[in-house]
Amino acid sequence: MITKPDKNKQRKKRHMRIRNKISGTAECPRLNVFRSNTNIYAQVIDDVEGVTLVSASSLDDNIEGTKVDQAKAVGKLVAERAQEKGIKTVVFDRGGYVYHGRVAALAEAARENGLEF
Repeated sequence: MITKPDKNKQRKKRHMRIRNKISGTAECPRLNVFRSNTNIYAQVIDDVEGVTLVSASSLDDNIEGTKVDQAKAVGKLVAERAQEKGIKTVVFDRGGYVYHGRVAALAEAARENGLEF
């Protein structure tokens, strides 16, 4: 009997490899992305204190459109909220996902709206 590979388990392994290399500080927090089948979430995290500084998701503010459009809107929203808190530079954490599609759209929108990474 052949079993299918568990995609989420493989993603979590990739994410742990990434997390061993990057960490967010108060000066340069981590921009984390989580992607579900229907929504996308972004958080700006200070790992030293263990605190989420800013968050945004496709569930906020009646964000509509295709999934890629929603990701762009979330990227713009998280960048605006981060700048309100005085955050300009972040470390991007793709969460084990391929930098493509919704993850790339969120990152590009965040860059266009003032976040540097």
